[in-house]
Amino acid sequence: MLDHLTYTAPEPKVIAGAKGDWELVIGLEVHAQVASNAKLFSGASTGFGAEPNSHVAFVDAAMPGMLPVINEFCVAQAVKTGLGLKAAINLRSAFDRKNYFYPDLPQGYQISQLYHPIVGEGEVIVDMGPGVARRVRIERIHLEQDAGKSIHDMDPTMSFVDLNRTGVALMEIVSRPDIRGPEEAAAYVAKLRQIMRYLGTCDGNMQNGNLRADVNVSVCKPGDYERYQETQDFSHLGTRCEIKNMNSLRFIQQAIEYEARRQIAIIEDGGTVVQETRLYDPDKGETRSMRSKEEAHDYRYFPDPDLLPLDIEQAWVDGIAQSMPELPDEKKARFVKELGLSEYDAGVLTAEVESADYFEAVAQGRDGKMAANWVINELFGRLNKEGLSVETSPVSAAQLGGVIDLIGSGAISGKIAKELFEILWTEGGDPAAIVEERGMKQVTDLGAIEKAVDDIIAANPAQVEKARANPKLAGWFVGQVLKATGGKANPAAVQDLVAKKLGA
Repeated sequence: MLDHLTYTAPEPKVIAGAKGDWELVIGLEVHAQVASNAKLFSGASTGFGAEPNSHVAFVDAAMPGMLPVINEFCVAQAVKTGLGLKAAINLRSAFDRKNYFYPDLPQGYQISQLYHPIVGEGEVIVDMGPGVARRVRIERIHLEQDAGKSIHDMDPTMSFVDLNRTGVALMEIVSRPDIRGPEEAAAYVAKLRQIMRYLGTCDGNMQNGNLRADVNVSVCKPGDYERYQETQDFSHLGTRCEIKNMNSLRFIQQAIEYEARRQIAIIEDGGTVVQETRLYDPDKGETRSMRSKEEAHDYRYFPDPDLLPLDIEQAWVDGIAQSMPELPDEKKARFVKELGLSEYDAGVLTAEVESADYFEAVAQGRDGKMAANWVINELFGRLNKEGLSVETSPVSAAQLGGVIDLIGSGAISGKIAKELFEILWTEGGDPAAIVEERGMKQVTDLGAIEKAVDDIIAANPAQVEKARANPKLAGWFVGQVLKATGGKANPAAVQDLVAKKLGA
């Protein structure tokens, strides 16, 4: 929790039906690919984009006699994620076989953790705006292996199977039904992604399928959710439908909106919502039925006979805890408290771990607010315009810090600094050397500045009279002097001299 903020919870999303108001109830199962070079039970590579079936070990392909061997690093990554979500770490967990047939599941079962997950209950604080947040409870995180990929668009009569993803380690993060609206659901997934990227446990790449969500949606009448909280009776929440494999925050919101209205229409027409698994079609903007929703017994879960229960020591968990990086909420709070940044600016700068690291390098030993302004307005603005990221920025943190140092020392003005930034962006180089070589230094000689002020005043007697009658017009003279000196005159000195001359 953040002690520097007072949070209020957002209001639940209310949808007006034909016969009354309805509220949304949402729970998510987020599948996050563990950031690891090797798979969960084999040494095969997890690299993305390789030739089909080129990253497949014998155990991934379910060759006879091949036994799984647990990847300790993947276990550590799951523990680190649990600690990042302030969750309980279970020192004893076990793997189960989830049995079902699918062409890209060579074993005919998935190794998962149903009964004894590695991580227990935790929480995520989801910011929904200034001073507004939702606490989403985490029920569990369990480790499991991914399936392969079926490809249906390479041949008109046949489907192909790529087993490169088979056996890749996944963390399934299961939330309680605490989420009450589409925007909140997207913000929750974004917050999970942010935390895991800070931890280095998942790269969060949704486009590659490394982070995807199954979204459970139901609708209830106002007041029913409060009854559920009192009784823990899920029947108050209505029948839920699951929307599978969502890998876009925008699509998650659209799918929830459509699915909620679909369920409301069915109920108000006297029908019954059937618990089922659905898919979202972004082209049509609608969900469609995929299959009836399976229960645990349908998968015939039983303990995996090839894997012993996983026993870990508290000392090992403590060692991981001691190596934990500063998390985004903590970093944001520090930026506000120690650097004097606004909540908004601190939120922008900590949204991505790379942005936060870049800003910290720029702000080191410098004015935090000035550093934030330059990073957010100049750097981020230009990166967005060019379609670049912080990692591919042509201007390094050291270079941008050098620009700020030159402003602080009075060597250059803000106007010249923007010209210098443009040179650094297109040509590179050392900021101080560029200023020296190209004669960009700010004019601080009061005698030279005074002469320029006198010249402008002498050439514009009518404007002088107007400015003396209305002091707000003095800014025109400041602008003319700066223009005449090529922006090199010290703006503060020009302003002082203009005020004195016009007031005389």
